[in-house]
Amino acid sequence: MFVDFKNVPKHFASRSHEKMQEVLMNPQSPGPSVHYYMIRGDMKDGRGNNITVWEPGTIGGEYIKTYGHYHIGNLDETYKFISGEGIALLQKLAVDDKGNMIPEIVEEFKAIPVKTGDELFIPAASGHLVVNTGADFLVTSDDSPVNFDEVNPASLPGHADYEMVKQMRGFAYYVIEHEGKPSLVKNKLYKEVRKQELSNLPVIE
Repeated sequence: MFVDFKNVPKHFASRSHEKMQEVLMNPQSPGPSVHYYMIRGDMKDGRGNNITVWEPGTIGGEYIKTYGHYHIGNLDETYKFISGEGIALLQKLAVDDKGNMIPEIVEEFKAIPVKTGDELFIPAASGHLVVNTGADFLVTSDDSPVNFDEVNPASLPGHADYEMVKQMRGFAYYVIEHEGKPSLVKNKLYKEVRKQELSNLPVIE
């Protein structure tokens, strides 16, 4: 079997605490130097074969999570949960009369508990992030496309828009530990959430 190893140095990327402070509920709270790790696979049939590993723990009460992004264009994605447990947050933004997403108005928000063996389909135009609520590493695989020519490997793939998440300092809710269990706290930068499915997670005011 022939394998072209030219992209091996580009396979690994990570998200630092400094970068994640842009989207944390309490950005001044101490946290690990790295929040999560990404091993990005080569394209196969137009899809990647990627692995993500989350550190366990909380930062200022908020569980460790991915940065979150919105898909650009007609692109879906499937996550497979290999180990651990967590909560996936999906949100679709409202759009204006020109079809542009409105960062502070959420059309639909979902909080979905996930565990080892689960699969999660993420439709096109849906923003998403995943939170590790377990006591150990959370590990997933996904089929997101990969572009090794990107300048910033931690922001791969190029189809992902992180800027609106940064602007709003995260998604419409933060997932926190409250009395030993996952709960939600509203992100007050959002003006409106029109429809939501919270999977019976309590909302802490």
